[in-house]
Amino acid sequence: MAGKRKTAVARATIKKGKGMTRINSVPLDSYKPEFAKLKIEESLLFASDFVNLDKIDIAVNVRGGGVMGQADAVRSSIARGLVDFLGGGERGKGKGLLEAYVGYDRTIIAGDHRHTEPHKPGQSRKGPRHRRQKSYR
Repeated sequence: MAGKRKTAVARATIKKGKGMTRINSVPLDSYKPEFAKLKIEESLLFASDFVNLDKIDIAVNVRGGGVMGQADAVRSSIARGLVDFLGGGERGKGKGLLEAYVGYDRTIIAGDHRHTEPHKPGQSRKGPRHRRQKSYR
């Protein structure tokens, strides 16, 4: 499953295995910075009540964006992948997990709806609302 945040795009692959979680071939235990690691572990913490994480392998490839944007994208892709892995939908086991994610933080599944403002013509390279300074003296 895929997850996005700003310009970061993460793709998660979930399959039966030995409980390894890797992000860009780096084990989650040694992922830096620590705050980004904790943010990613949120999605795994909720899933531990619904699935045995010691029996599945999660491999995530993430590109683009900054550190925290990548962390949010990884978090979202893992959550979506786990819901799909458990059989999301009306009758699957993933429904309870989906409700747990949405109850905690809807953006884990739905993503963040905010986008950057498009740049306007004229002083476009400096930002969408940049104007020339006016001097009164």
